[in-house]
Amino acid sequence: MKRLSTIVLSIAASAAVAGYAVIASAADPADDRSGAKEAGDYPADNTGRNVRDSDDRTLTSEDQSEKKADRELTQKIRKAVVEDDSLSTSAHNVKIITVDGMVTLRGPVKSAEERNAVGAKALKIAGAGKVKNQLEIAAE
Repeated sequence: MKRLSTIVLSIAASAAVAGYAVIASAADPADDRSGAKEAGDYPADNTGRNVRDSDDRTLTSEDQSEKKADRELTQKIRKAVVEDDSLSTSAHNVKIITVDGMVTLRGPVKSAEERNAVGAKALKIAGAGKVKNQLEIAAE
């Protein structure tokens, strides 16, 4: 019985080390073996697109204003998007960033219809001229 416990423990430790190596290499964008180097070389999921966000030229969720009015506007739009059961999980999880009353929508959605639907919800709540729809249609 003691020998079986030792074998099981050895297997578990080996699996943990192998799992850590996979996670560590996946977390390092410099270790990308696909040859993709620019944000445009990645699919529209958020995995590789974060390369583009690291240069401070685009808004990220960290840029969300802490002003009460901006937070409330973001919350209202998020609520409208999440309550729409016709939208995909991707659409429910788009980035909604509000700074000084200006709303930016970013992230992948499944179709042009979803892109338009999310944009329309934001436009209805924020008002004309207050929405930058940067949503991207994910390749299937």
